[in-house]
Amino acid sequence: MRKYIVLFMTLSVFISCEKEIELDPISGIPGTGFLDNESAARLAHTGLYASFRGYNFSYFRLGEVRSDLYGGTTFESATDIELINQTINSTNIPFGNWGGFYTLIHRMNDFLVNVPEIEFADNSEKQQLLGQVYGLRAFIYYTMLKTWGAVPITIEPFDTTADVTTLNRARSSKEEVMQLIKDDIQRSLTEFGTDNSFFKGKKIYWSKAATLALKGDAFIWSGEVLNGGIADFTEAKSALEQVSGIGVSLEPNFMDLWDIENENNDEFIFTLSYERDQSTNFYNGVFTGRATEINQTWDATGTSFANEIFNGGNRYGPSEKLLLKLDDTLDSRRATFSRLYSDDLGHIPFDENNYVGAILNKFLGVVEAGSRINVNDVPIYRHADVLLLLAEAKNNLGENPSTEINLIRQRAYAENYDDAVQGFVNASNDENKVAILDERLKEFVGEGKRWWDLRRAGGNYIFDEIETLLESEAFKLQLPISPDMIGRNSLLEQTEGWK
Repeated sequence: MRKYIVLFMTLSVFISCEKEIELDPISGIPGTGFLDNESAARLAHTGLYASFRGYNFSYFRLGEVRSDLYGGTTFESATDIELINQTINSTNIPFGNWGGFYTLIHRMNDFLVNVPEIEFADNSEKQQLLGQVYGLRAFIYYTMLKTWGAVPITIEPFDTTADVTTLNRARSSKEEVMQLIKDDIQRSLTEFGTDNSFFKGKKIYWSKAATLALKGDAFIWSGEVLNGGIADFTEAKSALEQVSGIGVSLEPNFMDLWDIENENNDEFIFTLSYERDQSTNFYNGVFTGRATEINQTWDATGTSFANEIFNGGNRYGPSEKLLLKLDDTLDSRRATFSRLYSDDLGHIPFDENNYVGAILNKFLGVVEAGSRINVNDVPIYRHADVLLLLAEAKNNLGENPSTEINLIRQRAYAENYDDAVQGFVNASNDENKVAILDERLKEFVGEGKRWWDLRRAGGNYIFDEIETLLESEAFKLQLPISPDMIGRNSLLEQTEGWK
């Protein structure tokens, strides 16, 4: 019993400190050795999800902030300006020590090495847990690959009794990292087998559907960015087509996705779980604002915000480009933002006269006892994502992506949808790709997708869309590592292109 208490305390410490710690894979890693029976394995499984959730702000910052979505007006001082303006450098890097991801990878490695040796009362339960963790590890390595390119690979728990210098790892090539991701995806699918269920009937656990969504995502990246070509696109298409057959579908109303009472909807595939008195997400702190500022504004229809309750911050301002993309009054996704003005004159279509900022209407949480509490679950994958990834795979294979694009548009426009007006007709590869990117821009604001979408598109799309990113500085597509990291691990080399 004592060792379970110690394990729980260990997990609790790391869960509560997730945002504060940033560890190299060579030091400061928690010990192993507790995973020797089913109860300990289940406790570790629960702890993994709490730890995974602790990186939510990193997923968002890595996947979206560097794109063309931000840089607009904010109520308070804007944050992450160096990311938005692409002014990062190798001496003042935005994500030190590999973003702290190796702490999480170590825990996953510990689980994946030890749990197969444990006897479970129901072996299918063990397979379900292993399928989840292989999928989670693939997702983390995929995030790191997209961020830094070549990164060190480790699939064994670190021996914390060893000389730390023996734990140093060189950076494996992008191709080697991608192969590990593909291998973990296949291991996940093998463990899940024919089990298409959502663990405990909830979307807050990884599932076979999530692994298939990740497979589609990663194989498109591999096909486009790593030159895997037709073979990878074909694998992606096959995986994504399977998702629709295992219990997911579009939510009829786009804005209903952000209702806390509707979090176990059919569209969400995998979400990060937030609950009152347990953990809150970051959105209120950067995407809303303070009542003292907001209560003196009116929205674009001239409606007063005098009685609205907000107790957060406003530090990411949507760019004018984003607000104009979302300015179609017939498109339900226009409600993604409340555009606020210092007058009640009404401002439809969007204009900059007396515009003072915007509030993101996703993840607004609930108001209780005069305070806003951010406890929305945050989707990592949802069915709209799968459909538009499938459109990408089809387009890359020279096939017609219009069915998937139009399913998204039909939901967005609802009763306003007119196929002759809003319907998409198959065109050239480039025109199709631009249409898919635009649809994803409108659909996934705040969900950590846009930067990855532009990267995954290949070619010059990212340079065409992001004014602050020059094609002559293409090396900035991958982040640098710090001189301190290189100084402490002589096997590491700086990211290609960075001085």
